[in-house]
Amino acid sequence: MGINFDELKNKAGDLLNQHGDKIEDGLEKVGDFAKKQFGHDEQIDKVVDKAKDMIPDKPTTDDPADNT
Repeated sequence: MGINFDELKNKAGDLLNQHGDKIEDGLEKVGDFAKKQFGHDEQIDKVVDKAKDMIPDKPTTDDPADNT
C-alpha cells in the first residue's frame, strides 16, 4: 500500500481554491513574524509575495443565475 500523490495533489489544490484568502492571511502573519525575529524585510517580503502568487484567485460568481 502506497501513498497516492495524485490524490494528495488534488486535495491540496482544492483546499487552495477554497481557502486561498485564509492562506494568504497566514502567509502575511508568518512574514511579519519572521521579519520581527530575523530582519531581512525585503527578502521575506519577496518570498511571501512569490508564495501568494502561487495561490489561485478565487473564481468570481458574476453569474446572474447563481442565487447564493
